[in-house]
Amino acid sequence: MAANTRDIRRRIKSVKNTSQITKAMQMVAAAKMRKAQQRALSGRPYAEAMRKMLAALAEAHRDGTRLVVFRGEGKNFSAGFDFGGYQDQSEGDLLLRFTRIEQLLQTVHHAPFETLALAHGKNFGAGVDLIGACSRRVATPDSTFRMPGLKFGLVLGTRRLALQVGSDTARDILNESKTFGAEEGKRIGFLSQVAEVAEWPVLIARAAEAATALPLDSHARLVAASRIDTRDADLAELVRSAAAPGLKSRIAAYLDK
Repeated sequence: MAANTRDIRRRIKSVKNTSQITKAMQMVAAAKMRKAQQRALSGRPYAEAMRKMLAALAEAHRDGTRLVVFRGEGKNFSAGFDFGGYQDQSEGDLLLRFTRIEQLLQTVHHAPFETLALAHGKNFGAGVDLIGACSRRVATPDSTFRMPGLKFGLVLGTRRLALQVGSDTARDILNESKTFGAEEGKRIGFLSQVAEVAEWPVLIARAAEAATALPLDSHARLVAASRIDTRDADLAELVRSAAAPGLKSRIAAYLDK
């Protein structure tokens, strides 16, 4: 789930300097998920990349950004957690990686600005959680989603999903590690809209316009009042699940299936 953090910073900073687009669109910051970096990042460098992403989002909090757009490159939005080289990492290092992901998801979910995920392809794990953390969630008709974390004992994003689609539906999806498509995602409330890639520029423009409908402070209060805050409980549950002895062996058993 690594992203081009330098690209995030550059695009966030460029929001104030772009004169060729509308005032609403000046408040758009685009974050591109680069698969090549996702494969390259592992262990401590991965955690450092996540830290930089969190810092970039914190900067967006401060500089008046009104909309952050997450969009994947390649065949999908995100293939989720990169298990490359996990055998060479300590369980403490793996725990740090999972913790950084949860912190990123919480930052996105409770951001005082609008967040828009534009998804395509086959998406897994923490990548699906990132989509779900956004306030606006769009996917192409052929997109699919799967969250297998509980297969190796990891509780990540479970409460957010349950609040989004309902407890019974969330349990059904997570218990069976069920793969669901875009139309089902829209039906259960996981997605806001299903749209082809060609429609995305219009959707971004609409989201940017909607993001500026309220003063920034008012929008932040709306988010705070309309989001149930379970951050402490979510982080604690994640740490307990990841810190249980045998994390690497559970991951190995999952990957071997």
